Amino acid sequence: MSHDILHTYRSTLRTKIFRKMTAAGVDSLLVTDLATIRWLTGFSGSNARLLFAGDATSVLFTDFRYQEQVRQETSGIATVILKDSLPVELASGSFRLGDKMALQADHITWHEMQRLSEKLGHLEFAPVSAFFDEFREINHIEELDRMRRAVALSETVLEAVIGMIAPGVTEIDIAAEITYRHRKLGAEKDSFDPIVAGGAHGAMPHAKPTAAAFEPGTLIVIDMGCIVDGYASDQTRTVAFGRISDEQRNVYRIVQEAQQLGIDAARAGMAARDLDAEVRNFIAAAGYGEAFGHGLGHGVGVEVHESPRVGTASTGILREGTLFTVEPGIYIPGRFGVRIEDMVALGPDGAEPLQRFTKDLIEL
Repeated sequence: MSHDILHTYRSTLRTKIFRKMTAAGVDSLLVTDLATIRWLTGFSGSNARLLFAGDATSVLFTDFRYQEQVRQETSGIATVILKDSLPVELASGSFRLGDKMALQADHITWHEMQRLSEKLGHLEFAPVSAFFDEFREINHIEELDRMRRAVALSETVLEAVIGMIAPGVTEIDIAAEITYRHRKLGAEKDSFDPIVAGGAHGAMPHAKPTAAAFEPGTLIVIDMGCIVDGYASDQTRTVAFGRISDEQRNVYRIVQEAQQLGIDAARAGMAARDLDAEVRNFIAAAGYGEAFGHGLGHGVGVEVHESPRVGTASTGILREGTLFTVEPGIYIPGRFGVRIEDMVALGPDGAEPLQRFTKDLIEL
């Protein structure tokens, strides 16, 4: 039933997209971003293009390898199994392309653009960017349910791998276990490469796991997520291995309070940069303003990083129905880092965290 609900929702989305195309003055639109294609159709293959044609029809193109998969994963949308290249198929006269075709400027290669120009030279091509963001920011209840399931699965894995941290265990050991256990419990894959960073390594917000073994008296940052039924999760916890210093403990407390402040302060209708500023000012008042250098958060959906962006340069408004992360951090170069992250769903009464995993300091 849930798949039927999502198929109906996607049909409604496609209607809204046609309306936006009309308002933008374009006759057709070629979608080349695989994540957007999956969001709009449910198709998860690695070769796909989606055409919004001038007669208000949408057509999904893929190849022979996926002819059975596309039947299983999609509903209510025409599909074409390509026997030749896409430009040749589009030039066949079978589709109403009109005079002006929009292309995703941030998701098309120069080579593909050249091929399209060669076969469809009579068309005017119009670049569009972030065309789907306003639709992807507002989450359907079924999308939220899938992300909640991804969160729950990943939290089960997090609890297991934290229990594996011991002398002689390395960052790579834990990262590999995260990936294995995500798949073992039913996730499609990690939503991004896990970050496992101990000690001074934790001062790098996007550190890559190394063969370094964990040392007592350090903080360990674990940032992880998975994909369940096409939707992502993202969470970060920082744990202590052995006895840590008063300074480390104090920084952890500041980040924990800042993260809770970000959740409590979030309201529909507020500017994203204002939420970032509220948390950033709190950390600065505690004396660590220069140590928090990244944005407060980002949207999550079929991709782990989506709109809205919540940072100093953000220009958008946080709307009811959006889902985004709240993830402040403090990073002391050469020494340690702390980050705590939840995904929150923004409702009429504020932000609800999807994660349930404790944010009190775990000391191993």
